[in-house]
Amino acid sequence: MADPLERQRVDKWLWAARFYKTRSLAAEEIGRGRVLVNGATAKPARELKAGDEVRLRQGAVARTVVVRGLSAVRGPAPVAQLLYEETADSVAARLQAAQARRLAPEPALSIAQGRPTKRDRRLLDRQRRTPAMDDALRAPRKVDWGRRWSAALENDE
Repeated sequence: MADPLERQRVDKWLWAARFYKTRSLAAEEIGRGRVLVNGATAKPARELKAGDEVRLRQGAVARTVVVRGLSAVRGPAPVAQLLYEETADSVAARLQAAQARRLAPEPALSIAQGRPTKRDRRLLDRQRRTPAMDDALRAPRKVDWGRRWSAALENDE
């Protein structure tokens, strides 16, 4: 009989190497096709051995790692990092993506004023209810927002 640590299920290895918090999450990601073993899509029961190349996605981060060891248990992070070695291309791409995220503008900053406060909404309502001045005649003109934006059909003829 073979030593149980010569080969290991890919979902169990991803969990033990701390790429995913639970084994079921690892199996779900494998099922969605986000994990490749040696360039081919894998199933959760696919067996890994030392030297296999695993490509995976963790959110927006894509990583390529080479299996260096197998573990039957999930240990602390420093021990889990000994189970794999990330390729140089993967590290460079990950660092470049992190740099791009740091330099990208914060999406919330593009909102000039944000959502109006209760006070702002009251001011807007007050402006909509008061008559507006007509520039040509300098006479007050009633603004009827309800009729202007109404979807009702009116027959004046």
